[in-house]
Amino acid sequence: MLRQYELVEKVLAYSPEADEALINRAYVYGTKMHGMQKRANGDPYFSHPIEVAGILTELKLDAATIVTGLLHDTIEDTEATFEEIEQLFGEQIANMVDGVTKLSKLEWDSEQSKQAENFRKFILAMSNDIRVLLVKLADRLHNMRTLHFIKKASKRQRIAQETLDIYAPLAGRMGMHEVREELEDLSFEQLHSEARATLVERLSELRAESSDVVESIAYDLRQTVAADGLNVEVYGREKKPFSIWRKMQRRSVSLEQLSDIYGFRVIVDDDADAYAALGMLHRNWRSVPGRFKDYISTPKNNGYRSLHTTIIGPERKRVEVQIRTRIMHEVAEYGIAAHWFYKENKENSDVETSDEFGNTFRWLNQLVELLEHGSTPEEFLEHSKLQLFTDQVFCFTPKGRLISLPRGATSIDFAYAVHTDIGDHCVGSKINGQHAPLRSELKNGDEVDIITSEAQQPLAAWDGIVATGKARSAIRRAVRQSQQEEFARVGKQMLKSVFEQFKKRAGPKVLERALGPLRHKSVEEMLAEVGQGNLAPYDVLGAVFPKLVTQTSAGDEAGRTNQNGHVTVNKGGHALVALVNKAQMAAQSIAFSDGLFAVPGDRLVGIVQQGGGVTLYAIESTELEKLSDESAQWIDVVWDIAPDAPSLFAGRVQVTLANQMGALGAIASLVADYEGNIGNMTMHQRDGDFYDLQIEIDVRDGKHLNRILSALNGLSLVNQAHRI
Repeated sequence: MLRQYELVEKVLAYSPEADEALINRAYVYGTKMHGMQKRANGDPYFSHPIEVAGILTELKLDAATIVTGLLHDTIEDTEATFEEIEQLFGEQIANMVDGVTKLSKLEWDSEQSKQAENFRKFILAMSNDIRVLLVKLADRLHNMRTLHFIKKASKRQRIAQETLDIYAPLAGRMGMHEVREELEDLSFEQLHSEARATLVERLSELRAESSDVVESIAYDLRQTVAADGLNVEVYGREKKPFSIWRKMQRRSVSLEQLSDIYGFRVIVDDDADAYAALGMLHRNWRSVPGRFKDYISTPKNNGYRSLHTTIIGPERKRVEVQIRTRIMHEVAEYGIAAHWFYKENKENSDVETSDEFGNTFRWLNQLVELLEHGSTPEEFLEHSKLQLFTDQVFCFTPKGRLISLPRGATSIDFAYAVHTDIGDHCVGSKINGQHAPLRSELKNGDEVDIITSEAQQPLAAWDGIVATGKARSAIRRAVRQSQQEEFARVGKQMLKSVFEQFKKRAGPKVLERALGPLRHKSVEEMLAEVGQGNLAPYDVLGAVFPKLVTQTSAGDEAGRTNQNGHVTVNKGGHALVALVNKAQMAAQSIAFSDGLFAVPGDRLVGIVQQGGGVTLYAIESTELEKLSDESAQWIDVVWDIAPDAPSLFAGRVQVTLANQMGALGAIASLVADYEGNIGNMTMHQRDGDFYDLQIEIDVRDGKHLNRILSALNGLSLVNQAHRI
């Protein structure tokens, strides 16, 4: 476990101006908060945050990120709060710790829908501050290094598979290749332990047989390139077991048949030296055809830049060589993490690194753009995995703009990569000047010219021939929209036919009345539901014109709407019934409290007065608070419907109404259609856009009043309608 002074020294070694006091304060606070907590291996729990911080120092991250690493588990696993961390360490660090905490709580589940939704939240959280993801990757890396201490094999394999599916590819897309390779290899050890053990044993045998080959080849490469006066560093390394195993699987070859178990790097001062070094190697040794790639002129999406070549090198061995500058090497090893090293380090302030990191941020922005276009979580996970795992091809527009696409992409993918509108209206393409079908698979260096037509719409069949998440998401969205429009057209015709039977018009303003009762957001959505058969046209008619439903429904319903109200009061153990009119209530000493606009169905409380009468209050009445000491005098009140003469009761509502011509008429018409009656109306406030009305509406009961409120809230003219 790193000691406090060791951690600080590691940070100061690459960032001399780092806030030493801040790191020390975080170290002490974390130790205190985690206290006596233990990890699965018996070590003090705080050893984990310290090791995470240590990994972040290897990535040369800024002090704020190191402190976040030290504190990343405090909110989740201790009594620490966001407010306390914000007070002690500042808002920026508190937000990052909170972001890592949210990511940690997103447990990946075997159920596809849950995993998809969690991944969606994951991308949104890290898009706010990419350093949150860097801390999470360091956290996952240390957890993978200690995964063998977990006793349950199924849990180890679940975590390893999750790491291989999500975290390792994310590290790769962030350009953090060292982290990605270690995560892959640690996962490989858990998921295919026997295969890895066999491979490691065979690699050890090969290493023993040719122990000096790597250094010998590195020496020859160094001498060859340096002979031209270039300042170079050359070193070789053995590739990770997982990388070798994956190549064996992909190429269906044995270990002995692989020629690129070892990789060599040539580090030079600038771009010109990189191309000069390439020339020296190709002049001295034969290059292997088809094995040269120029990622300096056409970088990968994650900002990676290098020259790749394979030569028949010293001792007639095939040698894979990567040539890059020192800045390119930092980006290749640490990816987006290197951004903060150059940003914080004063002596490197003149280094232009925006191009190195712009592609990485662009990829993350593309994922967030997919979220904003409203694809389902499952589709988003599918699209993201496509972008995480695929290799690339580089194509050009006729004007020379470079478009990078995953291998297997078609002209349709290219069209959507240029612009969504171009993709939606593409009808054909020219590849290198020749007409080609839209399904044509693109190759490196192709120049693609997309032919469009305003009459064209995306076809559902395109979904099966595209390779990018952006194209697939746009196609599915357009197809869904087209289907919804067709369903809405059918639904409109169905409603028109039903409404005409009752000599009513089914215009948009009329149909708005049904939005509240039927709980739909828009008329178009409701029409589409009717067209699909999910909503009956007569239900819409009934929601707009309740009288029509009453007149044509069964007699029970008609009878129930013409009833009188009565109050049943439990007083001294005896039921007291009073028909609700002023005279009968007065005769039996029952009265409503001042300002009470109650209707049958409301919850009421009766307070027994000294003279023996009962005053009724609404259950929500603030007046009851003043009577809380007289609870012994409270009695239950039930208000139901009596089958006598018809009677209506005044309920009071407040409506915030748009200040438009005809607005009051629309309100009065709706209330009348719902068999209500406006008894009084008062304007309370008015400005240029809205005004507030208090309306007393005579209704049968609470359900009747609530139906009117729902319909009012469905009108576009009404901002809000609620009971007082």
